[in-house]
Amino acid sequence: MDDLFPNPFLLAGGALSAIAALLHLGCIRYGAPWYRFFGAGERMARLAEAGSPVATLVTLAIATVLGLWALYALLAGLGLPLPLTRPVLCLVTAVYLLRGLGGLLLVKRGLGRSAAFWLWSSAICLTLGGLHLVGLSQVWSAIQGT
Repeated sequence: MDDLFPNPFLLAGGALSAIAALLHLGCIRYGAPWYRFFGAGERMARLAEAGSPVATLVTLAIATVLGLWALYALLAGLGLPLPLTRPVLCLVTAVYLLRGLGGLLLVKRGLGRSAAFWLWSSAICLTLGGLHLVGLSQVWSAIQGT
């Protein structure tokens, strides 16, 4: 196995994305209290309380995307890249970093969420984006053509 693998940055980023996916599934399972605790907003919590499929479908879509991102990062971190690994991990990295920076701009506006939510979620997204960025830069040439 190449000296670049296993890549701890991509493995950590993938593991954290997987945890985020599982937490989203927990929101579906445990309902409004979890939506509120994790800062999804009162609208989502009320939809969950009302039994609306909207909260479930939106949250399931997010969990699915996070799960796919986790899979790509974990396999790339092990040196077993999937097809399109480079563009997918570039997209994942960009989304995490942009979400993290964008969230910092929303601290004062709120948009139905607390300043603490925006600060914590931005810190988490910037951390995930940073892990992906460092890991991706380290394995860039090794995953060429994927």
